[in-house]
Amino acid sequence: MLTITDLVKVYPTGARALNGVSFTVDEPKVVAIIGPSGAGKSTLLRCINRLVEPTSGHIELDGTDIVALSRRGLRKARRRMGMIFQEYNLVERLTVMENLLSGRLGYVGFWRAFRRKFPPGDVSAAFDLLDRVGLTGYHNTRADALSGGERQRVGIARALMQRPELLLVDEPTASLDPKTSRQIMRLLVELAREHNTPALVNIHDVALAQTFADRIIGLADGRIVFDGLPGEMNPDVLTRIYGEEDWSTTIRKVEEEDENGDDTVDEAGKEKAAAKKKPGEEKGFIREASAG
Repeated sequence: MLTITDLVKVYPTGARALNGVSFTVDEPKVVAIIGPSGAGKSTLLRCINRLVEPTSGHIELDGTDIVALSRRGLRKARRRMGMIFQEYNLVERLTVMENLLSGRLGYVGFWRAFRRKFPPGDVSAAFDLLDRVGLTGYHNTRADALSGGERQRVGIARALMQRPELLLVDEPTASLDPKTSRQIMRLLVELAREHNTPALVNIHDVALAQTFADRIIGLADGRIVFDGLPGEMNPDVLTRIYGEEDWSTTIRKVEEEDENGDDTVDEAGKEKAAAKKKPGEEKGFIREASAG
């Protein structure tokens, strides 16, 4: 599915962010990328879809060399890669539904998208995804009325609207509280498996990586220093990735999940969304008239 060979990125300042990174993802698994700040985690993800241009090396997605693509070819290739951002990257003034449908812009003509004339199948799929990520009834709520966890759920659904062959997930829990972080990671893993889509997840929290990932890649100074199973993480491995420290409290068994309301959308976000609704907002996208 994805093969990266000798990937190097050197910035104009001379900083070497990636230094000969090579690995393969040949199964629809969730792969966590961990490492200290400046290790090259975000640069790696952004090189894969060429938001950052690699200096050298090869990135192959199902046999297509992404690095060698023309600008037009790259636009087509990016349709196959869904990106989920740390800062959500939603358009604040647009509704949840409009943000979701932006995931289909690569497949719908400009004027049709401008006039919100999306195919009925796309609108129906968007409603189904909203239901799946726990945001039923939020389709006409503006993005700026959502909590952080709700925004990230919209970001996940938008990426899946592309029907991607690969998910690239950059720090999805960095701005979230611990409980919401676990909910978002659980949702990501479940959806990746349901859609049979491999996911590369750049994440700082080692415990979350151990809990939810099928495989962990550790970066240090732009190089892979660990590539293995979550159960293989130990103090020696963490020292190799992060440096000397007492890691006894980091390597621990995961506690049992809180069974009471762990997968619900937070109530504060619901109240905030309701407060920001404008008169007539309910006249936006509706299931019954979704064809446009």
